[in-house]
Amino acid sequence: MRGPLRRPGAVPAPLAVPAGLAVLFLLLPLLGLVLRAPWRDLPELLARPEVAEALRLSVLAASLATLLSLVLGVPLAWVLARGRLPGLGVLRALVTLPLVLPPVVGGVALLLAFGRNGVVGAPLERLTGVTLPFTTAGVVLAEAFVAMPFLVVAVEGALRSADRGLEEAAATLGAGRLTTFARVTLPLVAPSLLAGTVLCWARALGEFGATVTFAGSAPGVTRTVPSQVYQLLDTEPEAAVALSLVLLAVCVAVLLLLRGHWVRR
Repeated sequence: MRGPLRRPGAVPAPLAVPAGLAVLFLLLPLLGLVLRAPWRDLPELLARPEVAEALRLSVLAASLATLLSLVLGVPLAWVLARGRLPGLGVLRALVTLPLVLPPVVGGVALLLAFGRNGVVGAPLERLTGVTLPFTTAGVVLAEAFVAMPFLVVAVEGALRSADRGLEEAAATLGAGRLTTFARVTLPLVAPSLLAGTVLCWARALGEFGATVTFAGSAPGVTRTVPSQVYQLLDTEPEAAVALSLVLLAVCVAVLLLLRGHWVRR
């Protein structure tokens, strides 16, 4: 005889316990952050000049890093999705490597490439006098390095699944490649492009390891919110918690914004 039928969607008992433990493990630290937050002093803590400066710099750097990622990452995503170049699979693996690369290692790599003695940094300083490490531009570069792959992966996936028939129809009607890309392809992948852009911005905003390694943590110049949290943790833990809440709120907002996109997919 068959056993009793399980209701559709019912969770098997052997999976329920570890699943519940996983939920607790992931949510308890966040709950602790919310419960121990200095809510009464929050406005005063966030209004401090050094905190406001770190917030301003973080938003500015993350926005510029996202803009750089859009300018470079969207064409790269098109090449990865539609190109017929040899070794494209290897190229795809290499350009998405920052997704899994430890951020500190990324910062060291940036120093070796764009530092004063770096492969690119040395001739750049010699020819133009421009140095990137330990500058606001260095913050933007480090954040773009770690965040751009999020945009590339999102847009490449959308380009692969987009209806090529519409693009072929536009070409048949006389539209050039650039016109087809701007007026047909981009609207087709717009939801994924938006999702990738938001993820890229959020990842850039929260970057710490590569930024502090490549750009340092100079107040008003390279000290972003994550590095400000790290600086305050030993001396003023309440202020560090307050800033951590800001980053947590941004992450929650990003997840809510992208929820509809993920559910549709």
